[in-house]
Amino acid sequence: MRHDAIDRRGFVMGALGSAAAAAGLHAGVREDRVRTRPQEARPPRIRFAVIGIDHPHIYGQVAAVERGGGELVSVHAQDPALLAEFAKRFPRATVAREEAEVLGDPSIQLVLSSIVPDQRAPLGVRVMRHGKDYMSDKPGITTLGQLAEVRRAQAETKRIYSIMYSERLENRATVRASELVAAGAIGRVVQTIGLGPHRISLNTRPAWFWDKARFGGILCDIASHQADQFLFFTGSTEAEVVAAQVANVNHPQHPGFEDFGDMLLRGDGGRGYVRVDWFTPDGLATWGDGRLTVLGTDGFIEIRKNIDIAGRPGDSHLFLVDHKETRYIDCRDQALPYGAQLVDDVLNRTETAMPQAHCLLAAELVLRAQQQAAQRG
Repeated sequence: MRHDAIDRRGFVMGALGSAAAAAGLHAGVREDRVRTRPQEARPPRIRFAVIGIDHPHIYGQVAAVERGGGELVSVHAQDPALLAEFAKRFPRATVAREEAEVLGDPSIQLVLSSIVPDQRAPLGVRVMRHGKDYMSDKPGITTLGQLAEVRRAQAETKRIYSIMYSERLENRATVRASELVAAGAIGRVVQTIGLGPHRISLNTRPAWFWDKARFGGILCDIASHQADQFLFFTGSTEAEVVAAQVANVNHPQHPGFEDFGDMLLRGDGGRGYVRVDWFTPDGLATWGDGRLTVLGTDGFIEIRKNIDIAGRPGDSHLFLVDHKETRYIDCRDQALPYGAQLVDDVLNRTETAMPQAHCLLAAELVLRAQQQAAQRG
């Protein structure tokens, strides 16, 4: 995201000082919030379905498409308990007995999935070859071989293969940061630092969670978010993995598991560092203190995605520092455009939600990082 710093101060001060902006001054001085008007009910813009609900991220995926005007019409899943819970929340969705019922329905334009990670890419290929667009939970691809198949099918069918990188697309502070960076609020982006700590919650995890062949490894899985943010905020269209490492530090009872990983990235638009882990302590009031720092030539932005340990309630906290001052920006009323943009893309055959090349390059980076880390032991 390299942009000229034209009227940078005017944009930032306007965003912060206007009564119409959902922004606040630094550290409790003032917090102005936008009161958005409720949207009027509109007819559905597309019909979509779900195949595979093995991770609860599917609920966020559905919510995004529904916000964008999609109508959920059917669901297919193998796990009866997960299917029953999903059907309770979405009783209007028809339960399909077989995957073929969904793929064979010509009225369904988009398929969503949070099936077990190693099955997401093969499912996406089948979806695209049935003439439908696809949105996967992350990680959307778990091997380089799968990536090649996805690229081939996407090029041949011209269908959309989208991966829900929710830490950017569905986090209000990150969306706000994208607007600030685009306006030149911190100058030219130099580097991103993405931290993705998670709580392990040992007793709640399914068997596939511990099997590296199923989830692809910690960099493939969690760090896909940070790879996406690195590419997006630096504006990189080409990138490489400089260094990567993984480890199983504290879970010897699961020898195929990885609880720590980090990687160093270099792109044609900037640099990036990523650290992910499964060491969030129980004393934290949320599952992980996810953070993103975007360093620019004229300032930096830090995002506390899930919690402000200094005491502010809620999530999506953004701090902006430039040559003049430090500000806290309240992002609770920030719009989330991804769902509407994806629906637009389904209807118009465009790439406004996420360029296809970007989506798959983010996946490729973590796959190569995972491979490089494994080779180094």
